[in-house]
Amino acid sequence: MMSIKIELPRNQLIRNYQLGAQLHRIIKTNALQMTKVEIYTWQFCPFCIKAKALLKKKRVQYIEYSIDRNDEAREEMTIRADGRRTVPQIFINDIGIGGCDELHSLEQNNELDKLLRG
Repeated sequence: MMSIKIELPRNQLIRNYQLGAQLHRIIKTNALQMTKVEIYTWQFCPFCIKAKALLKKKRVQYIEYSIDRNDEAREEMTIRADGRRTVPQIFINDIGIGGCDELHSLEQNNELDKLLRG
């Protein structure tokens, strides 16, 4: 069970809807931070940069594996990604979702947040 402590300044009235919105942001942010997100990238790959930008915009913490010039890491990625060798390869809670296009497709179809919540 997660506990949340909110300290309110003295003599300040906060309307219920403002407090509710604040709690919603805190809970949503904490839920996204509990999800395990991993991304295999190349340093100058434009699709990797675009995928990471979306994750950052959504305030998702992720583990990045930069596989530039690292054949061992690339092989690990390929095995985890069922033979796919392109970057980025993105995993949410150890499930391969594909690359940048698939990530943005999930976002456009309002499915990404559901995956990130677990």
